[in-house]
Amino acid sequence: MKRILKWMFFVVVGLILAALAYVVTTFPPVMAGMAAKTMCSCVFVMGRDPQSVRDKELKVFPGLSNSSIDIHEDSSVTATVLWKSSKAIFRRGLGCTLLADQSEKQIRAQRPVLAKLPDTNQDSLAWPAGNRVTDSIDNSVNYEVINKALTMAFDEPDPEHPINTLAIVVVYRNQIIGERYADGLSMDSRLMGWSMTKSITNALVGILVNEGRLHTEKPAPVAAWQGDERASITLNNLLQASSGLKWSESYFSPTSDFHQMFIKSDDKGGYAMSKELVHQPGTFFQYSSGSTNIISKIIRQTVGDSLYYKLPYEKLFFRIGMRSAIMEPDASGTFVASSYSFASGRDWARFGLLYLNDGIWDGKRILPEGWVKNTTTPAPAAALGRYGAHWWLNAGDPADPTKRKFPNLPTDVYWADGFEEQYVMAIPSKKLVVVRLGISHHGFDMEKLVNGVIAALPN
Repeated sequence: MKRILKWMFFVVVGLILAALAYVVTTFPPVMAGMAAKTMCSCVFVMGRDPQSVRDKELKVFPGLSNSSIDIHEDSSVTATVLWKSSKAIFRRGLGCTLLADQSEKQIRAQRPVLAKLPDTNQDSLAWPAGNRVTDSIDNSVNYEVINKALTMAFDEPDPEHPINTLAIVVVYRNQIIGERYADGLSMDSRLMGWSMTKSITNALVGILVNEGRLHTEKPAPVAAWQGDERASITLNNLLQASSGLKWSESYFSPTSDFHQMFIKSDDKGGYAMSKELVHQPGTFFQYSSGSTNIISKIIRQTVGDSLYYKLPYEKLFFRIGMRSAIMEPDASGTFVASSYSFASGRDWARFGLLYLNDGIWDGKRILPEGWVKNTTTPAPAAALGRYGAHWWLNAGDPADPTKRKFPNLPTDVYWADGFEEQYVMAIPSKKLVVVRLGISHHGFDMEKLVNGVIAALPN
């Protein structure tokens, strides 16, 4: 018995040491990279106070809010967690980029051709092209009920689990009927979109489809896939998160593909492209930031660098008045189209309006005819009709539509969705767009907010 107990003791000690070794070797690089990139973007892109970033974004990760983070005069941030340091650099017009393989000197030497902001003054233009909101009141709307819904969305009933709502914009029949911002923020404040960037990528693909440069039902133009089983993957498979490529989107494992791509790879699209095929394309749903970064790399290869950095701005953002919007590239120069975009609350609302109005803006078609319909058609492999093409859906189980993400909202609801409870939600049957932006690590009741807004509208 003593021999068995002794053996068990050594086994337990060995397992503990192995676990500690795993934690010490794998977590610090990921945590340091997250801290450096988050702090850099929040400070230099959003104009945030560093302490507020520690208190909100970084506080959710144990020990990270108290880690060593240095903000340098050259617009860069270095974060150190235990033995590992990571650095992110800011470049005007490009936002922040996390260093991995290449040196800071190499990345700062890049000279992408950027778009120029239009000269027109938006403050002199009526919404939605500009910022001048009509003073007229829609007598069919109960504004008291709207304000009550917004107030509840900003309430903090539990200080230990803050909601941290930053902005809400409500648009009904193309007009703003509700708008509110957290203290210190305004309609001009640029806020993080996280994975709502995937929905922007959907729009960029649509624009190129409209121009005949891309075709969703043809095999994706990835040279490395030609001649092997991945050659059958279509662009639509990638948009529907059904490529069949091996992928782990785990946010809790430091060795997952998600973290390996974001923290350790300069070329995020290239990393995802290298994954092997494990399912027949179109048959297995796997939410994947890698798929979106593959698409971003395809877009870059399709249009070339002379247009690539202008594309989101000249073909999308500026055309619909999204003057605050910015997308950040990785160290290879490709936009991190899965996750890194910023825009004001009003600009996110403009993006939602583009889809609500079937891809038409000011009488001009920006997205192809039928694009929004296809985007909001459930992907065959996605259970409960929950995903279309880089937009989330509320369609529900075809056999039982009550089985859906938001059972108390209409089935035609679709939305862009981002980490920390970012939402751009469109409800065509109500002619409604609701934008909610925040830093919520303990959940946010979007269904309650939207139902509160709907209650203020005419039946």
